[in-house]
Amino acid sequence: MNTAVDAASPSHIGSVAPRLSVSTWSLHRVIGITYPDAPGMNHPEGHHAEAETYGVGSLSLLEVPKTIAGMGIQTLEICHFHLPGHDETYLEKLHAALGEAGVELFSLLIDEGDFTHPENATRDLDWIGNWIDTAAALGAQCVRVIAGKQQPSDETLALSRQGFQQLATRASTHGIRVMTENWFSTLSRPEYVLRLLDELEGSVGLCLDFGNWGGPTKYEDLAAIAPRAESCHTKAQFPAAGALDQEDYKRCLDITREAGFSGPYTLIYDGPGDDEFEGLRLESAVVEPYLR
Repeated sequence: MNTAVDAASPSHIGSVAPRLSVSTWSLHRVIGITYPDAPGMNHPEGHHAEAETYGVGSLSLLEVPKTIAGMGIQTLEICHFHLPGHDETYLEKLHAALGEAGVELFSLLIDEGDFTHPENATRDLDWIGNWIDTAAALGAQCVRVIAGKQQPSDETLALSRQGFQQLATRASTHGIRVMTENWFSTLSRPEYVLRLLDELEGSVGLCLDFGNWGGPTKYEDLAAIAPRAESCHTKAQFPAAGALDQEDYKRCLDITREAGFSGPYTLIYDGPGDDEFEGLRLESAVVEPYLR
């Protein structure tokens, strides 16, 4: 197992090279089933209730590793709500499926929790910590955690820093790196992202997401934080089904190239077309040249 020092540095991440990856969010319609979980939810006997959030689906999570390997993609990120809980038997099956397919589990995406909340910070930290333990059982290299949902301020950023310090310490015992993302209110501007990362002194990494920021300063804002990115949620805009906005996509990808990015380009598709595999094909065709 990696040491705590290793886990505080991007150098501990196994394959430090540009590569294609995919998130289970990009297959949410074909998976269909989710297992909603958030701080404060009570699950009888620890089992999360199944929901046909996007229909019954045609692909189980256990089948995803083999499926993406067949597409030539061997790095995966899993949204926490695609897991049916913390059951050890299921986690062993998924871990085995990843190994059999030769797929690297780069990150578990923890999509809930807010440890900047004035009342629920401790509760949410405990909840996130449980998912970090689950990520370790799956052999994930990283977890991505929301930095906060409260409006940015000195107090909010201090709470975020303190929360991450606790989580990074817990994750380090598993050799897992904690990462955050330019997402939600607390990290709504590049100056807040950079300030938080600086104050954490390398103990937390950054996932850069193309789709979370917009407006007239979008490219300038992404360029400001791109040099700090260790992973990239490579989300294209689709004005219509099958119509990828190549100008925007390439401009975002150029930002990562200019920043010397060397991590996984995780394809994020949630466009208007229901054919998620076609959406991923269109995205990967544009991203491929940036892997070289």
